[in-house]
Amino acid sequence: MKTKEDFLAGQLLLIDKPLEWSSFQAVNKLKWAIRKRFDLKKIKIGHAGTLDPLATGLLLICTGKFTKKINELQGQDKEYTGTITLGATTPSYDLETEINETFSLENISEELILKAVQNFIGEIEQTPPIFSALKKDGKRLYEYAREGKAVEIKKRRVTVSEYEITAIKLPEVKFRIVCSKGTYIRSLAHDLGVALSCGGHLSELRRTKIGVYHVNNAQDPNDFGEKLLGEEAK
Repeated sequence: MKTKEDFLAGQLLLIDKPLEWSSFQAVNKLKWAIRKRFDLKKIKIGHAGTLDPLATGLLLICTGKFTKKINELQGQDKEYTGTITLGATTPSYDLETEINETFSLENISEELILKAVQNFIGEIEQTPPIFSALKKDGKRLYEYAREGKAVEIKKRRVTVSEYEITAIKLPEVKFRIVCSKGTYIRSLAHDLGVALSCGGHLSELRRTKIGVYHVNNAQDPNDFGEKLLGEEAK
């Protein structure tokens, strides 16, 4: 059983973020439960790497003095699984926005998909989505996007060390990817669609690993709160 002193000294908590939760909501859920359980006015708490609301999976949440380790944890390679839907594009490269164009998949084969994927393994350049929290001239890119303003986005160098296609049942392509910090899986989905000339977007995403930490060892944020506050009620 963790004590107040444990959380203040520093804990690394593995959380499985639910669908449609923001990473901020998950952090707040834990913060609220810890403060309530131990009657704390404040406690340092933060996460090592944002997950979009439409993604699920591993969040590393640090408390107390362990918040100093956040930068180090963010720098580790990450593993994702998910689904790319071919034949349609969206402005956000995922399901946050509506489909804006559709294409035929008549000429798309398993062989073509597997060949195209090879171009995205290793050190690559990618353009982050316009619907992202990156800043340009002090403003978030998604703010420009919502205003309908065109903006030049600089390409970034990232490393994709593994890109495995685990199943193909068109229009859906299932994958497993291991990549460096700063890689946008949404951009990889969009770029695969461009490479195949059929469009594509990310329709499902789950983060399974960060460094040595695996989502199989993570807990739901609601369960964390219930267990912690359940101890209080005993």
